[in-house]
Parts: sequence; structure tokens; C-alpha cells
Amino acid sequence: MVACPSLLPEFTGLRQAVFSLGKAVECWFAHYLSCEQIKLSMSKRERISQLVAELGGDDVDPGQTDVAKHPFYRAFFRCWNEQRYYEAHDVLEQLWLKTDSSDADFFKGLIQAAGAFVHLQKRFEHPSHTKHSRRLRPAVRLFRLAERNLSRFGPRHHGLNVTALCQLLRAFADRIVASDYKTNSWSPETAPKLKLL
Repeated sequence: MVACPSLLPEFTGLRQAVFSLGKAVECWFAHYLSCEQIKLSMSKRERISQLVAELGGDDVDPGQTDVAKHPFYRAFFRCWNEQRYYEAHDVLEQLWLKTDSSDADFFKGLIQAAGAFVHLQKRFEHPSHTKHSRRLRPAVRLFRLAERNLSRFGPRHHGLNVTALCQLLRAFADRIVASDYKTNSWSPETAPKLKLL
């Protein structure tokens, strides 16, 4: 409660106004907090599931067994193509954590590729920032790891042209290394898109 009516016994009208205002503020504040508390009380898995549902519409079936049609897999590509690499990483991580087949390395490679592009995107957005200006080396490491994890699944796997993706990752890494880790060739205008076949 914002105001306690018993503290203003001699000002009945004022007491009533403060009490009414206090109730209105309290209701608004409680509503506002409840929305935020809902988000804060959700686990990462629940937040990601909500994001996937928002991206995929009403036909989200997390029990989908065909990987190429799985909503988390498809949401990864949608996030990637919208240059939301961090979200792409998080979305696919939920599928990767539940996988005990050879696809685990495939998912790990895609997650590493998204992580590399997070580094390039942050470097592009904040080139002189102390932390973000040093993101090219970690990006190259992730590009190399991603290529290593993905290459054995080529030429195609779960609707993705893996060979083309590996060539893309290698090209980005090679350009950075050739510039002695000084040039970031990523920009929003030249950001690569991935398409499922």
C-alpha cells in the first residue's frame, strides 16, 4: 500500500484522495511487476520456447522428430537470417542439449557458427569499445571449430547445404586472418543468409 489512511485522521477528504491514489498506483505497479516477474521467473528453456512459439506461429510442435521440421531448428535459421545470432545460438542450444545422437556435433557446429557471428556483429557495432574491439580472434576460433564439427555432415544434412556453409565460415575466418585480425568483413548489408533446402 502506498498510503495508510490512519496516518491522516484529521483530513478526511485528503485522506480519501491519498488512499484512492495509493490504490490506483498500487494496482498499476502490481500489474507492471507481474508482467516483469513472469519474465524473470521463467527459466531460460521457457523463454526460448516462448520465442520459438512467437517465431513459428501456432503450429509449434516441440515433439517433432523430423529435425528439418523441428520448430527450434527452423527458428535457428529465422533468427540467423534476421541477424539475431545470439538468439539463434540460444534456440538451437535447447535442441542440442536434448540430443544424444551424432546430430549433437552438427548442432554444436551451427551454434559455434552463430557465436562467431555474434563476435563479428558486436565488433561492427562497437569497433572502438575495449571489449568488443578484441572479438576477431575468438570469432576465427569459433569459425574453425564450427567448420570442423560441421564438415563431416556434408554435403547436405537436415535440409542444409553444409558444404556451402563450411566454405562461408572458412572465407570469413581467412579474411580476418589475412588482415592480421584487423578487418571485420561482416556488416548488416553483407550478412550471410542460410536457406533450408
